[in-house]
Amino acid sequence: MKKRVLGKNGLEVSALGLGCMGMSFSYGAPKDRSEMIGVLRGAVERGVTFFDTAEVYGPHTNEDLLGEALEPVRDQVVIATKFGFNLNPDGSPGWQGLNSRPERIKAVCDASLKRLRTDRIDLFYQHRVDPAVPIEDVAGAVKELIAAGKVKHFGLSEAGVGTIRRAHAVQPVTALQNEYSLWFRRPEAEVIPTLEELGIGMVPYSPLGKGFLTGKMDDKTELAKNDFRSTLPRFTPEARKANQAVVDLLTNIGNKKQATPAQVALAWLLAQKPWIVPIPGTTKLSRLEENLGAVELELSAEDVREISDAASRIPVEGERYPEHIEKMTGL
Repeated sequence: MKKRVLGKNGLEVSALGLGCMGMSFSYGAPKDRSEMIGVLRGAVERGVTFFDTAEVYGPHTNEDLLGEALEPVRDQVVIATKFGFNLNPDGSPGWQGLNSRPERIKAVCDASLKRLRTDRIDLFYQHRVDPAVPIEDVAGAVKELIAAGKVKHFGLSEAGVGTIRRAHAVQPVTALQNEYSLWFRRPEAEVIPTLEELGIGMVPYSPLGKGFLTGKMDDKTELAKNDFRSTLPRFTPEARKANQAVVDLLTNIGNKKQATPAQVALAWLLAQKPWIVPIPGTTKLSRLEENLGAVELELSAEDVREISDAASRIPVEGERYPEHIEKMTGL
């Protein structure tokens, strides 16, 4: 497996990571625990060293799953988790608003360490920017956790460039996790140039458009009521039908390259910058192996331009999130 480095402090990870949320949260019912442990350990065997989770996934259950699965190989892997929400007091999925107060950050860190069965969090992200807490206070709290040896690197998620700069001035930011894919390219305007200037890595989540860019769904696909995509404007049947043009583009390129649409979508992201590390999620080893094939898919500069130009001419139907969730982002 090829490696990439996030940030100026040398956080080396596999060129593709594994987003683990869907194993426990958001995409229908939680998956079988023993099967997911098999997928996680199978990922390690195939060279994946970068695993992404969060306190809110489950809540808690995804961190607990990773703790059990990765404990035997802890020194071979990089684990990223996140803070930033008030969880529902009854333990049900979801959250009750943002909370990045320093005391909350430190409490989340200690609880996450226990669930992850480890003595350090390799990359600790603020999950969403909390407008009630100055970002300098957030960065300062993480800086204290780094000094204490509980955290190795600081990350932000869905933050705007002003927030990134202010945080970075207090505690260097190693990575920014943002949605970025062929059908959500907003970070290209301001965020990616800022990351390049400051020496911050980028970790695209939903690099396969929450599964749509794999070509495995269309306007007739039935989404379960507990699949959060059923609430997203971009996943209405009408939007999926309109957005099929993006998948058709990836399929056509893939046919020329003997690759799947998912592999083309991931290879395109990898070709953007050497410090971009996508984290596609999956619950199946077969899909994991398909995704990992993207690392070996060579796209020339001309290929990348062709894909970018063609995709830019396709209008994407539907917003990526409902308005109340989109307001939590700084993009």
